[in-house]
Amino acid sequence: MSPTRRLARTMLAGVFVSGGINALRQPGPHVEHLTQSGLPDKLPPQVPAALRTPENLVRVNAAADILGGLALVRGTTPRLASFGLMASLAPTTLVAHPFWKEKDKNAKAEQRLHFLQNLAVIGGLLLSVADTGGRESIPHAVGRLSRSAKKQARHEAKRAKKALPVG
Repeated sequence: MSPTRRLARTMLAGVFVSGGINALRQPGPHVEHLTQSGLPDKLPPQVPAALRTPENLVRVNAAADILGGLALVRGTTPRLASFGLMASLAPTTLVAHPFWKEKDKNAKAEQRLHFLQNLAVIGGLLLSVADTGGRESIPHAVGRLSRSAKKQARHEAKRAKKALPVG
């Protein structure tokens, strides 16, 4: 892995590891945001009852952030780790920073700033998800092989046409 990729992934991961540890140490504000959002009541029935409490949802999300961040730093499955962190951060952003609900101008500006910062981190994670580490992506490889097969088929068709007897 290139030094630039390693540094960028480590920088992205730091936000999640630090945030996850903070959420485990001081879950109160996170639980309050989650309770105010009403999200635990909107979970599908397939979610076990033990996970439906705001406290447990905060713990699960914190653990996912820590594990995903560490996986991103380690670099063994960076694309999968980035995707998981992105999937975790999107709803977290909506729940924790609903600037559209704020009445106070200063509070609204602060929440909007945090919301946009999280969107920027999601953008970085999206780049990490798409990063192939310099290797050819699957869609690019399929396109290349398809173009190569078409070219080969045209070549073989010309050879076959020349080999046919005239008459």
